[in-house]
Amino acid sequence: MPNHYQSLVLSLTQQLTEQEWLEFKHNFHSSDEIGQRISALANSACLAGKKFGYLVFGVEDGTH
Repeated sequence: MPNHYQSLVLSLTQQLTEQEWLEFKHNFHSSDEIGQRISALANSACLAGKKFGYLVFGVEDGTH
């Protein structure tokens, strides 16, 4: 039985494409880049009426 985080990642990968509030990254990036992406996702989630923005590592955007 999947735990909360596994279920969350599975539901996020059901999105057909990345969203303003959702981004997939295959590999880690620099600390500065991660900070910028988190800030942008948080702002975009707020504008889209979402409680959270998500940056999911280990998942390729095109293939999930």
